[in-house]
Amino acid sequence: MTDEELFEELDLEGDGKLSREEVRGAARLFGWHWREAPFYALLDFLTVRDPLDRDAFLSCMGQVAGDPQGVYGQVLIREAREWNRARARGSDAEGTTRPGTGGILFREGKGRDALFCLLKDTAGDTAAVDFAHAMDRLELPVYRTQSDRTALLIIDPQRSFTDGEWMLSLGPSGERETLPIRRAFDTCARLLEAVYHRMEVMFTRCPFPPESYGWDQRLEGILDAGQDYFIKPSNNVLMPPTNGFREWVDALMGQGIKTLVMGGCTLNSCVRVSACAVRDAFPTEGVDVVVDLSLCGARASNYLGSPQFNGMSPVESAILQMQGAGVVVAESVEWLM
Repeated sequence: MTDEELFEELDLEGDGKLSREEVRGAARLFGWHWREAPFYALLDFLTVRDPLDRDAFLSCMGQVAGDPQGVYGQVLIREAREWNRARARGSDAEGTTRPGTGGILFREGKGRDALFCLLKDTAGDTAAVDFAHAMDRLELPVYRTQSDRTALLIIDPQRSFTDGEWMLSLGPSGERETLPIRRAFDTCARLLEAVYHRMEVMFTRCPFPPESYGWDQRLEGILDAGQDYFIKPSNNVLMPPTNGFREWVDALMGQGIKTLVMGGCTLNSCVRVSACAVRDAFPTEGVDVVVDLSLCGARASNYLGSPQFNGMSPVESAILQMQGAGVVVAESVEWLM
């Protein structure tokens, strides 16, 4: 099939433009799955703000075909840079900071106790007790930050982790194993209800099959339909280097935003790797990297002590690794206006 024939197939309305809704509809109609996931992610990203006309589509496909990095190459960085430029123009026009009033914008209460009870019900007493002992050993702080000087990055809040391919890959225990992630997304949703459109917020997405690619249902009623994000096909938010993340952080620092709070899933994988990578990539005087545990989730069994980590749980090991890399790991973050 030629690129022109592919466009004709995807253009369900036959109007010469490819909308985001048409991409989703065509993916369902044609049964796209893992093989098409990277291509689907690119098309979704290219149509977040505006439909893609025929000429633009053909240009993108030609660029992808001739690029050693394919969908993660120059066509991605071109779009990401355009988004960053548009965002910068909007920020200059509207202003990105507001004087703080000192009032509390959001505070998560009793997160540790709620997770203890959840683990006890899902993974058993041992996992709950291991988690409680780990938290006592770590003595993590409550981190306070001004929302007008802070950006929030939520890693992969996608339905794949709670009701899709990733959860199903865990087998019969998948629904139980993902309960801590669902709880984390609940907390993310409550935070977003308080801060969305009031501060800088961004997201990442892994290229999953179309039915698993979208936002988790807890976020769907909160986020704008045109919410941007970074495509993240690995555990590291800085990869591929063409996804626009580095340019975004550079712009934040230029606007006086000095703290990046991270949450999402999974805590001992993508959050851990991304937080350490960001801390390593940017100077300590430029931005503080903070991981909010109340916004993070992992498989229930990863809160259980393991011989692989000398009796520690994978979660505790991840926290220690982040701390060793210079990341601030907080039990929760108190957001101030």
